[in-house]
Amino acid sequence: MKIVVSASNRNPNCPWQVRLDQHVVSFRSEAEARAFVATLETRLRAPHPLMLDAWPVNAGSTARH
Repeated sequence: MKIVVSASNRNPNCPWQVRLDQHVVSFRSEAEARAFVATLETRLRAPHPLMLDAWPVNAGSTARH
């Protein structure tokens, strides 16, 4: 995922934006935008163990939903 913090003149109330690939999130300050990015990056780097034992090996996708 490409994450970019930049100034924007599209909305004077939220002059900072964070672009996540094609999605844009606006912020009131650079500090808010950078704090959002820091939290996002921490969560992306966090371990995400899969609970493989919870799903039968031969189960179809309908059994998981």
